[in-house]
Amino acid sequence: MNTPLSPVLSLIGRSWWVLLLYGIVAVVFGLIAIARPLSAATALAWAIGVMALVEGLISLFAAVSGNSGVPRGWLLVYALASIVFGVLAVINPLATASVLILLLAAWLIVAGIYRIVFAVRVRRHIQGEWLLILSGLLAIVLGVLMVANPIAGIAVTTLWIGVGSLVYGVLQIVVAWRVRRLR
Repeated sequence: MNTPLSPVLSLIGRSWWVLLLYGIVAVVFGLIAIARPLSAATALAWAIGVMALVEGLISLFAAVSGNSGVPRGWLLVYALASIVFGVLAVINPLATASVLILLLAAWLIVAGIYRIVFAVRVRRHIQGEWLLILSGLLAIVLGVLMVANPIAGIAVTTLWIGVGSLVYGVLQIVVAWRVRRLR
């Protein structure tokens, strides 16, 4: 049975190439991140720095011109923080990535401790609390390993981002080919 497509589905079908392009870019980035994780992490930190710098400059302009719904003082603080972070990330992206990994490590350690304390407190009310304790211990170990060697933490995190990007890209390509049929 041949049913006519709605105008929305037809429009989506004509835009299938956008999904394909997203998928290809994600696959290429994923392959680069897997092959050269430190280079990819440096590039990501640099790109985040550029975005923060641009956003900071736009916010500074909005604060000076007074064309914002946000109090001028808060906007100036945000603009200056964005500019400082952006400049630091552009000048030394690997150091910026290292600091971000250290923040991730600190969060993992705190989260691991929280999980263990929570599991001990609710052990009489749940079964399998040892799994929560184990996940807390693993989070603490991962956090400590990242503190001990931030560069390795950057590489491993970028590898995981690369694998995720690769999977995402392949899925986008598959969806693009399916959506193409809606033309």
